[in-house]
Amino acid sequence: MTGMPSGGPPPGSRYADVRPYVIVGSLDQFHGPTAGVVVLDRWLDWSGSARYDLANPGRLARMYETVLREASTTADLSRWLDGRTLVRLWRDLVLPPQVRSRWEARFPELTTGRSSAALAR
Repeated sequence: MTGMPSGGPPPGSRYADVRPYVIVGSLDQFHGPTAGVVVLDRWLDWSGSARYDLANPGRLARMYETVLREASTTADLSRWLDGRTLVRLWRDLVLPPQVRSRWEARFPELTTGRSSAALAR
């Protein structure tokens, strides 16, 4: 069969446009670490630099970017991210446009930088 579509993404589409990024139902689900040094699971960060000192603002942001890009389950997100920290960091995170737009559509509070009442505890 030549020239026949295989049922996959349209010809010329980019993987980033069809990739299934995971999003949770509520930022209240996030109670990940906010201090110390963490080592992400290999399936999230296989770079060899999976160790993150959360006291270092740059490494904290890189960890959040990595988890948001690479998580394949809501359990991954819940284990590593903290809702209040995500809201605080959001504007400065370097994320694929597909990730940013999907998360902002689900959680408008990310664009304002203000936590919801549940997160402000």
